[in-house]
Amino acid sequence: SKCISNYGEVDQFALEGGKASRGFTKDRLIAVLDQVEMRVERLRKDTVRIEEEKDSLLSTLDSIKHSELLLDISECDKDDITRYADRILSRAMTVEVTVRTDRDHQQEEALYQVNMYIDQLVMSVHNDAVSAHSRCQTYMNACTSQPDPNAGTDKNFETAILGCTLDDQKRVKKRLQGLLDYIAKLNVTTCS
Repeated sequence: SKCISNYGEVDQFALEGGKASRGFTKDRLIAVLDQVEMRVERLRKDTVRIEEEKDSLLSTLDSIKHSELLLDISECDKDDITRYADRILSRAMTVEVTVRTDRDHQQEEALYQVNMYIDQLVMSVHNDAVSAHSRCQTYMNACTSQPDPNAGTDKNFETAILGCTLDDQKRVKKRLQGLLDYIAKLNVTTCS
């Protein structure tokens, strides 16, 4: 019999108390493990996608709460919108999704440094969006093989990002792209 789920079919060997029925050879067990490994990788990829979707939703909520459009409506309407956004934010924060990446001590330290750089950048967005956009682009250039020729590369950030795992490098690049898009939505810079 087979065990069927959203991630495909896998032989029910594991559900039979670990006892191999007649005909289960090493090759057959390896084939079952191969199927399980593919499902695990698909699960990790789907979870990363959900993590990114949550980040995107949080970014949208933040941009609504800080939108210049709120300046054009009455205080009463502004309060209603802010309360509504806060309620949605509270619901979004009840969702906890994470894919753990195994890292050695150096990779942990490199990721910590990268996150410090990005956190400082995020803190500066509402104070000076133009400067934050330029700095974010120099960080993005450190993550890509085809950097924007109009912006330089932050060498300190580059050193830190190169010390991270490949999974972390991909996540940071997507995070920076999201931040660039967010700054562009603020309508304060002329982002392409």
